[in-house]
Amino acid sequence: MEHVNGKTVVITGASKGIGAATARVLAEHGARVVLAARSADALRTLANETGGLAVPCNVSDYGQVEALMEAAGKVDVLVNNAGLIDPIARLEHSDPDAWGKVVDVNVKGVYHGIRAALPRMVAQGGGTIINISSGAATGALEGWSHYCATKAAVLSLTRNADKEMRDKGIRVIGLSPGTVATDMQREIKASGINPVSQLDWDKHIPPEWVGQAIGMLMGPVGDAYSGIDFTLKTNKERSLVGLPPIA
Repeated sequence: MEHVNGKTVVITGASKGIGAATARVLAEHGARVVLAARSADALRTLANETGGLAVPCNVSDYGQVEALMEAAGKVDVLVNNAGLIDPIARLEHSDPDAWGKVVDVNVKGVYHGIRAALPRMVAQGGGTIINISSGAATGALEGWSHYCATKAAVLSLTRNADKEMRDKGIRVIGLSPGTVATDMQREIKASGINPVSQLDWDKHIPPEWVGQAIGMLMGPVGDAYSGIDFTLKTNKERSLVGLPPIA
């Protein structure tokens, strides 16, 4: 992944899970990582490990996201990773305030990242935005109305941003990794709702694999996935990343 070396990559939700794993993978390949999350202590620890820049940020607040981009300076790549799934509940038992909070992070947070990054990328003559998506974007799962609806919105944002920005040299790509061994899967397991909660832990892929896929999509291979979701749920796509086939 020579194309990763020297790039400045802003990663939201970077304090744990996919975000932290991605930061480690990209830093190992020479990227300058700018780490954003609400957990300042965890960010500082990861920044010390990766040589990156820690910027505490709540992505649901546009002013904080704009400040994040200012702190980053040049933004070659934005990884919109921050997301919530808790609390999981059937619609008739859902809490409207909690449902709205998921929208604030999962949808508005992605929009805020795109909106704050685009002027900088246009001025630079190009860039790449990778939005973490999900199979939930195109499917319905019991107890996940908030997650399915917000991921569907993220897929639409990917499509719209690609349509508007491709001719300016900006690639907007979705990444649907499948189930990943992170704290989110522990929340899903604890809910006991829908088949995903019944999966054994060894069915989930390591978060480092998602980091490797992001690194690959930063390069020329990503051109073919502008405006759509790249998935790690097929052997074709896994082979592009250099990952083992599905068992």
